[in-house]
Amino acid sequence: MSEIRLKWSEICIHTTNEAIEPISNILHEIGASGVVIENPLDLIIDKQDVYGEIFELNPKDYPDEGVYIKAYLPLNSSIIETVEEIKLAVNNLTAYGIELGKNEVTWSEVDEEDWATAWKKYYKPIQVSEKITVTPTWENYQPTSEDEIVIELDPGMAFGTGTHPTTMLSIQALEKYVNMGDSVIDVGCGSGVLSIASARLGAKEVYAFDLDEVAVQSTKTNAEYNKVDDLIHLKQNNLLQDVHLQADIIVSNILAEIIIRFIDDAWVNLVDGGYFITSGIIQSKKEMVLNKMQEHGFKIIEINEIEDWVSIVAKKK
Repeated sequence: MSEIRLKWSEICIHTTNEAIEPISNILHEIGASGVVIENPLDLIIDKQDVYGEIFELNPKDYPDEGVYIKAYLPLNSSIIETVEEIKLAVNNLTAYGIELGKNEVTWSEVDEEDWATAWKKYYKPIQVSEKITVTPTWENYQPTSEDEIVIELDPGMAFGTGTHPTTMLSIQALEKYVNMGDSVIDVGCGSGVLSIASARLGAKEVYAFDLDEVAVQSTKTNAEYNKVDDLIHLKQNNLLQDVHLQADIIVSNILAEIIIRFIDDAWVNLVDGGYFITSGIIQSKKEMVLNKMQEHGFKIIEINEIEDWVSIVAKKK
């Protein structure tokens, strides 16, 4: 009896750097089992500029401008309708002021073996801060020092693999500001990587919120895999709506347009002297977020950047 091989649809969206996170979220909500980002900036990053390692990347796989976002869905009779649904959801992002660039959506067939290779070749162990290395669960990675913190992730469930600049900036800030015994809130937890990092850095409790049920389940799975699920309190929730806590740190790696919607709630849920760490902010939206934070009374402590992405650390005075 011959082996049955599954067919997959590779959806490719040619768009902008700014649109990576919202489009990735759209693809996950529609059922994609994984998202691959092909960004030509990855080909030219100075090795001294970021932590981690440079892999053998083929320039032919990358666009001349913008980025390719690729997702994989099982091939079935409704694929045409699914592609149209994706196009509509992506086009709706313009209502949030997000530039979509070429905004071309295409799809093609791939078999299961090609899908697995295409998916996994993009995720390798990467050092994202001085102490923390993020590795996919299928890699047999061994720490190089006693101080190294290794976070193992299944990146196929929700956005946030540790390799994206916004995630790296968030983890670097957490490493700097999380103290032993701190209480942390993670708004928009995604894959759970920031919640897990907070717990591994010494937080006594982490409250993780996401509106997406897939993200909540992904955080649960990854927290269990990293043996910190007893420290992470998970809830499906819309930002900080109806949340009443007193945290030492609030971290959120999310769109700038979303961050400004819950700055007031962040203030209320922070202790005096607490830190508000935000990322996912494209360079052109930096001033908008800074102004809103300062209007609410936050003191800006530092601003960090990788490529076109910005992270802001603010303090409740």
